Amino acid sequence: MAATAVSFFSCTIPKLSSSTKLNSFIFVTHFPPPFSSTSLSVATATNADKLSNVLSFRFTKSRRNPTPPVAAMIYPQNPVLSDIFANVFSGIVALSVLRFWEETAKRDLFDQKLNRKLVHISIGLVFMLCWPLFSSGYRGAILAAITPGVNIIRMLLIGSGIWKDEATVKSMSRYGDYRELLKGPLYYATTITVACAVYWRTSPIAVAAICNLCAGDGIADIVGRRFGKQKLPYNRDKSIAGSVAMATAGFVASVGFMYYFAHFGYIQESWEMVLGFLIVSLASAVVESLPISTELDDNLTVTLTSIFVGSLVF
Repeated sequence: MAATAVSFFSCTIPKLSSSTKLNSFIFVTHFPPPFSSTSLSVATATNADKLSNVLSFRFTKSRRNPTPPVAAMIYPQNPVLSDIFANVFSGIVALSVLRFWEETAKRDLFDQKLNRKLVHISIGLVFMLCWPLFSSGYRGAILAAITPGVNIIRMLLIGSGIWKDEATVKSMSRYGDYRELLKGPLYYATTITVACAVYWRTSPIAVAAICNLCAGDGIADIVGRRFGKQKLPYNRDKSIAGSVAMATAGFVASVGFMYYFAHFGYIQESWEMVLGFLIVSLASAVVESLPISTELDDNLTVTLTSIFVGSLVF
């Protein structure tokens, strides 16, 4: 479509002489690529017999970029090869972070509960930083899901006692029981896998689910143990400080990743999305504070809440 782009409010129409023959002028004001919150097109047609002005206003909302940039890909000329390299690289990064915390657990550098929460906070967020390395579309999403998917199998093997790995058990369990890995750590790996394979980086639901699970739930436990003297009236195992910290950390991390992915063009930052993240984080903090989260597992209840509420507000 051939058009001359001009400002709608400052465009000027040249004076036409009687000898000028021009079938049409087309003025288009368009605010698109790669997203379009509002686009306005104005077409003005003029000829000898008929003069008509057609104004058409088209408002569209979009939070996703159908063709995001590939600037972060390792080898853009070959997306398949690039995805393979990205998968290997992200796996090495995630494994390195995990091994680091396993070493700190072996050396007793931190309290076991604190060490477990540091693993909880860092693994998912660091892995999500690697998402722009993958190509767009389902292939990139599925290949990215392989790394946490392998961890699901790992949790099943260690948690069932088939594979002995004391360092992993010590860094991820509350009481040093390998069977604990079949609950919280398994739900954790499943959440990240589903966020990759189903929602991926173009969805704020994936961002909210991982950020509330990793940053929110992790910070809540650390703050609650140190400053949680005032308990919740409906659950004496939870504190006001911990719940406030969870909502705050989950919200701040979500907004941070919103800007991070918007930088690559995968989602569009907006105040509406910020408000949505706030609602999801508050809902997740409330559910995490309920006794049912203690009975089941907060890694499960926080994830389900984030996905459910996120599907309503985004």
